[in-house]
Amino acid sequence: MDRNDVTKKIIAAKVRSKLSWGEIATKIGRSKEWTTAAMLGQMTLDAKQAAVARELFDLTDEETAWLQIVPYKGSLPGAVPTDPLIYRWYEIVSVYGTTIKELIHEEFGDGIMSAIDFSMDIEREPNPNGDRVKVVLSGKFLPYKSY
Repeated sequence: MDRNDVTKKIIAAKVRSKLSWGEIATKIGRSKEWTTAAMLGQMTLDAKQAAVARELFDLTDEETAWLQIVPYKGSLPGAVPTDPLIYRWYEIVSVYGTTIKELIHEEFGDGIMSAIDFSMDIEREPNPNGDRVKVVLSGKFLPYKSY
């Protein structure tokens, strides 16, 4: 057994239970974005969160323990994603990545946006021409150090 097996079991249990990620997040006590990433194997749960997941998804002791181990991060299996929605994110980074990089460097200097000290919010934005997906990413700026 490994973390991928636990993720598959969680997804199957989610489908059976008909719970939304938002409902699961409320029970776990975190945002829907963080909780979804955690349930998909990208974050580490503390003991209390893992106990809630155990109850929600009928997990064994071993499966619950896997939720508390730091995972190997990065969930995409290949170089270019084939799922259309994920591919669009890849496309956004391919087209706008250098622009984002330049604008961050111009505003903040030489450094990176943290994916560790980070938050994300995804919501529906009503629009008469068709609803829009609003994604807000917020990461701490980490300057490179000279030594």
